[in-house]
Amino acid sequence: MITESEIEVALKSVESESSHLGARGQIIQDNLDYTLFSWSKQKNIAPIAVKYGEGVYLYDYDDKRYIDFSSGLMNVNIGHGDQRITNAVVKQMQQISYVTPSCVTKARGDLGKKLAALCPGDLNKSFFTLCGATSIENGIKLARLYTGRHKILTRYQSYHGSSNGAMTASGDPRKLAADAQQAPNFVHFDLPYLYRWEYGESNLLVESVASLERIIAYEGAANIAAILLEGESGSSGCLQYPKGYLKAVREICNKHGILLIMDEVMSGFGRTGQWFGFQHHDIVPDMIAMAKGLTCGYLPFGCLMVSDTIAAKYDDTILSLGLTYSAHPVACAAALETLKIYEDDNLIENAAAMGRYVDEQVELLKQKHPSIGDFRNTGLLGCIELVKNKVTKEPMAPFNAKPDEMTIMNKVAAKIKDRGMYTFVRWSYIFIAPPLCVTKEQIDEGLAIISDAIAIADEYVN
Repeated sequence: MITESEIEVALKSVESESSHLGARGQIIQDNLDYTLFSWSKQKNIAPIAVKYGEGVYLYDYDDKRYIDFSSGLMNVNIGHGDQRITNAVVKQMQQISYVTPSCVTKARGDLGKKLAALCPGDLNKSFFTLCGATSIENGIKLARLYTGRHKILTRYQSYHGSSNGAMTASGDPRKLAADAQQAPNFVHFDLPYLYRWEYGESNLLVESVASLERIIAYEGAANIAAILLEGESGSSGCLQYPKGYLKAVREICNKHGILLIMDEVMSGFGRTGQWFGFQHHDIVPDMIAMAKGLTCGYLPFGCLMVSDTIAAKYDDTILSLGLTYSAHPVACAAALETLKIYEDDNLIENAAAMGRYVDEQVELLKQKHPSIGDFRNTGLLGCIELVKNKVTKEPMAPFNAKPDEMTIMNKVAAKIKDRGMYTFVRWSYIFIAPPLCVTKEQIDEGLAIISDAIAIADEYVN
């Protein structure tokens, strides 16, 4: 039996330990002790304890400021701490916080109407989801239901989510640990990118299209429900499509009755300087998977945008898709306000302008740093690739690098964090994807930090 005095001693011990750690230390320790971290080992990690955010900045419990140069996970497009979202969410919750998806709310209808106005062609029907992965999962499912076919073609070096189907659709090595759990009937194809293509830009397009056509012939066009591609490549390294490639893919899909699904989870909502990444390629897909920038992370939410042609099949046939939290009214209200902020603050235009400024400034960094091999960017979705040799293009860390192969890049990442920046560093890539509200002065601030860190990599150039 525990006595009261023993409880008092234990409580004093906890209070003493908490006081010793400080607020920041205690918060980090509680998270390490009682929560699990995604895509990470669980020991010997040092996360930032974020207290609040404002615009392009995060602040920890010691009031240290970090410039966020990856918009969280390329999702906080409007910037941190925008109370317009808070007010919209509170207002909706004061009316109704939840209704079943078989009921309707004003926010749901208004959001569907707004998205229809933003999307090109006959993409007028919204199926609301919870996140990017659930948008992808439902897109895959609907493509199979609509066509009666079973195969989905996707690209190696792509990422579509970590749920079972989305994970399998991805060409990202994060899925390899769960390789035995992959879903059936996904076929991947390789798509080279210009920086590492030795045979000329015009040949790159020809070979890429021919390679896809061969895969379709091998797999049987009549078996293929959809081709799933990112609007613009993201976490795989911003690997840009050959010019004209997506138009060729659209024509191939039309020829064979294959649906084209564009994953705009990361590249959508102004990130590339257009509402959607595919709009840089003058095409209209059959479905668009959305999330991230739809609510900018203020609430989890997603959407699968579907063409009228596909939706019409289900006028008199049951649509076998469903989620308990589909069309959640509070998330719909957050999304509506987010879309309004994009327009009121001219964020799409700013993303395009600031993207051009980033391009100019990184060109100057290339002259300064021998380790910068390539910079791939569309709007504010870009990454610097570091190499050990500009002639051989040997990366500073290889694709799917092992821990001992990340020594140099870990030093670079540590310097970036120490200097007061949060951004995504992966293999040999440093990502540049700040919130769309970023200014030239803030870009200069961020690139100065990155330049300081890249100086470490320069020492390893041969």
